[in-house]
Amino acid sequence: MRKPYIAANWKMNKTIEETEEFINSFLPLVNDVSDVDISIAAPFTSLGAASRLLKSSNVILAAQNIFYEEKGAYTGEISPGMLKSAGCSSVIIGHSERRQYFSETDDIVNRKIKIARKSGLDVILCIGESLEEREADKTFEVLDMQLAGSLKDMPLDGMTIAYEPIWAIGTGKTATKEQANEAHTYIREWLMKYKEGADAVRIQYGGSVTPDNIESLMSQPEVDGALVGGASLKPDSFAKLVLSARIK
Repeated sequence: MRKPYIAANWKMNKTIEETEEFINSFLPLVNDVSDVDISIAAPFTSLGAASRLLKSSNVILAAQNIFYEEKGAYTGEISPGMLKSAGCSSVIIGHSERRQYFSETDDIVNRKIKIARKSGLDVILCIGESLEEREADKTFEVLDMQLAGSLKDMPLDGMTIAYEPIWAIGTGKTATKEQANEAHTYIREWLMKYKEGADAVRIQYGGSVTPDNIESLMSQPEVDGALVGGASLKPDSFAKLVLSARIK
């Protein structure tokens, strides 16, 4: 049985002071949780403070992005070495907002995954279809293309897949538990067909996950956790999500 994994993606939210306040409130709520993996992807400016407060805790520190070179003249980018030095052990790659607003392609995502894994960082790979693609019955076609491109020449060790239907991110819409499990099942079958170790890979759902719908989503056999946006910004809300993930 795969261990549930609940990850917070704070996106462009929280100052250093707000990060410290959140962590100081959050850790006591989950300090006895050992049967769920927990991570927080804080903004770059807060990584140092978060690392200091999360040290020796049961919460993993993650980054929201990475560049595909180790160093160089890439103004505004951040390297794997910088992330590790800041205390990160994981990184989110390929989030739909990076694909949509910053024109990240599957090739770019693949290059980022390669440098992250080479550097010893675990990866949460995000994939998912738009509303137009779902309505055109192209969900599986899109997932196939994103998986093939993003995971080209890559083993699955250190990888988590986050299925995030774009139409459900920040919209208040959530895929039904059946829709989520159907997509996760397709992803699992794809991985088993083309990669070794697919059964151990955790597949998270992302898209307007809240304390009210997490138990329903987690009841599905192929839903191994959640990548959480808005509901991860308050300590009590995120703690409820973590604690609910223990019920499966």
